[in-house]
Amino acid sequence: MSMEQLSLFDSQETYHPLASRVRPEDLEEFAGQEHLLGKGKVLRRLIENDQIPSMIFWGPPGVGKTTLAGIIAHRTHARFINFSAVTSGIKEIKEVMAQAESDRRMGVKTVVFVDEIHRFNKAQQDAFLPYVERGSIILIGATTENPSFEVNGALLSRCRVFVMQALSVEDLVKLLKRTLKSERGFGYLNIDISDDLVDMIARFANGDARAALNVLEMAVTNGEVSAEKTTITREVLQQCIGKKSLLYDKKGEEHYNLISALHKSMRNSDPDAAVYWLARMLEAGEDPLYVARRLVRYASEDVGLADSQALSVAVAAYQACHFLGMPECNVHLSHTVIYLSMAPKSNSAYKAYERAKADAETMLAEPVPLVIRNAVTDLMGQLHYGEGYVYAHDTQEKVARMQCLPDSLAGREYYRPGDEGAEREIAQKLERIKAWKEKQQ
Repeated sequence: MSMEQLSLFDSQETYHPLASRVRPEDLEEFAGQEHLLGKGKVLRRLIENDQIPSMIFWGPPGVGKTTLAGIIAHRTHARFINFSAVTSGIKEIKEVMAQAESDRRMGVKTVVFVDEIHRFNKAQQDAFLPYVERGSIILIGATTENPSFEVNGALLSRCRVFVMQALSVEDLVKLLKRTLKSERGFGYLNIDISDDLVDMIARFANGDARAALNVLEMAVTNGEVSAEKTTITREVLQQCIGKKSLLYDKKGEEHYNLISALHKSMRNSDPDAAVYWLARMLEAGEDPLYVARRLVRYASEDVGLADSQALSVAVAAYQACHFLGMPECNVHLSHTVIYLSMAPKSNSAYKAYERAKADAETMLAEPVPLVIRNAVTDLMGQLHYGEGYVYAHDTQEKVARMQCLPDSLAGREYYRPGDEGAEREIAQKLERIKAWKEKQQ
């Protein structure tokens, strides 16, 4: 049988990896997910009151989806069964459902936990549906994939989805320090490890508690042992991580140095340097979504209207990073970095906003011209709102000679197009519009 009751959470005398030994047994030990499990938060209340509905835990690896199911298993008065979507088939599902239906008639609830529920095919997922509908079982699914795409709509509509987030560096540091003192962890050893190295492990793990604990266990196993203590050095940790390239320091200086180098290399149309700095960041453990967000900003700040497609490319790269994560998304970021490096450059959109911002900050009360106000009531019409407004689409030129800036700012020029790429044509069009307006005066 591929199913077993409380199988993930039994303790045995055989050796267990550190991540298994220190798996939290109650909500107080659980790391992260304060938005769901903080005092008074909805999921915490449901668990504490043993009133859990069918639900899906969606989040990246190592954030506690299976652990949280284990905590529920210990707290609930229901029969708790664990399924693996990798090894369980229709036959096993039907057997468990038949037993659950029988138990329901006897007044006993059954909670079924399905790890990696996205691996179940449609037929397997459909096998749960009638029992969830009747209340024979409470289904808890865990998935790293978007349940909107991977879980049948009918089943998903009967489950609450709780989105679990990657753990913060602070969450992981607390977890690692607690593990070093815990009896289930390394509390029986005198381990000498600096706060900087604990922080380095937390940053390398990139939000994944299991990855952080695996690195810590490897570092302790390979530490320098003396009669008094086990010492973990930076050299030992770097060997365990396999990332001797520059992991970001605690103050983040290297982090900002590298993103600056990437940005300025693209601005200087140097794709070779830009890809190198990109690789330095990603191989040092940088969050690809952070890099992608910076590229989205760059696309408008430094390329702008010279190639408006650059923004679409950058946004698509961000979405690809969100879907795939590392290491697969490195090629999407490389694609985008090279595209942005070779795109025509313009900072006119950035400068236009800065000029407008300077006026907006000092002239916050300038009235909207009456001609472009909406007269949504009779009184507004009597006060001349919208009087003289010309609908530009109705004109031959598709432009009207109206003053859209406040009187005090009439004639101000914030947007000054450059002459690179598509902006050369925009500049010519803007000149034609201005010349036409002057002619109409």
